[in-house]
Amino acid sequence: MSGTAQDDFRQLYGYPPEGVWAAPGRVNLIGEHTDYNDGFALPFALPQRTEVAAARRTDRILRVHSAEVPSGAVTLDLAELDPERPPQGAASWAAYPAGVAWALLDAGLPVGGADLHVRSDVPTGAGLSSSAALEVATALALTDLYGIPLTRTDLAALARRAENAYVGVPCGVMDQTASACATGGHALHLDTRSLEQRHIPFGCEAAGLRLLVIDTRVRHALADGAYAQRRTSCHRAAEALGVAALRDLPHQGLEQTLARLEDPVVRKRVRHVVTENERVLRVEQLLRAGRLREAGPLLTEGHASLRDDYEVSCPELDLAVSTADAAGAYGSRMTGGGFGGSALSLIDADAERSVTRAVTDAFRRAGFAPPRITTASPSPGAARLV
Repeated sequence: MSGTAQDDFRQLYGYPPEGVWAAPGRVNLIGEHTDYNDGFALPFALPQRTEVAAARRTDRILRVHSAEVPSGAVTLDLAELDPERPPQGAASWAAYPAGVAWALLDAGLPVGGADLHVRSDVPTGAGLSSSAALEVATALALTDLYGIPLTRTDLAALARRAENAYVGVPCGVMDQTASACATGGHALHLDTRSLEQRHIPFGCEAAGLRLLVIDTRVRHALADGAYAQRRTSCHRAAEALGVAALRDLPHQGLEQTLARLEDPVVRKRVRHVVTENERVLRVEQLLRAGRLREAGPLLTEGHASLRDDYEVSCPELDLAVSTADAAGAYGSRMTGGGFGGSALSLIDADAERSVTRAVTDAFRRAGFAPPRITTASPSPGAARLV
């Protein structure tokens, strides 16, 4: 198919959609693996987005189709949506929109049948929250179609529940909140406990800077055990230390706190979360003061913590970070859940070509697949387009 999402919908279903809704992917500037520990994060929305053209049906059938999946439309009965039996195989991508419909219905909201067509330029598996973009765009489409008034924060929470309970990924709320609530030209400070949001001016281009997103093309699967293991170890550590969540541990006196934990691996996990929360607050202060370049070393410090203490990096991410920094970046770090995906690098605008070439050459010499390198700018969150 080609043309617009509206054209594709009409060609696919034989009638026009009632509207088109879109939600962006996101890059997390700093604050990784903090959201399920009630901590802080500082993401921003990407210009890449997922579009959902949609129309209501008169029955209880949900038909979903993706331009990126050649196997055709997936047909689901709303009455039979079950977290124990999500779509499988070639239809497994449909678990995300199906999970959103299930979460809305489970919350007692009056959602009916719909036809959906999905188009996206958010790379999948790149640590840029393609799943959250699909969930939020679907949730926005269904709630608008059926006249359900939800705040963007509530919309994000329902999208997260879809991923947690229906898809089976125990993610925090940061990805969905960034996709639903971000504003152009700003990073979003998110307190994942209170859900308080602060929009922090983040004018990279005005400061003569660029943010490179280096997609290593190493694809991760966060539904596997590694992500869940880290989440479980954090929750058990909080219980052992007598706090509701690791967010409650002060940065000052951290080493004395860690000495109370017997397991050296758990100590490392806790160290990352506590120091990462502190880095979020420090980066926010620098952005507010217009001292963007000084945030760079904190990005690199955060990557070292994710690599060594949280152990969620990989050789390709480490090479991207070290090479970009050596080529003149102010700082770089992996972004997203890890085990693959993308790195983020803060550079001078006139260094884009040289840093890109250095990273590409380093990957070639290492025998890695060529990375996909783009620039990112803080962009608006989810919206109805048509």
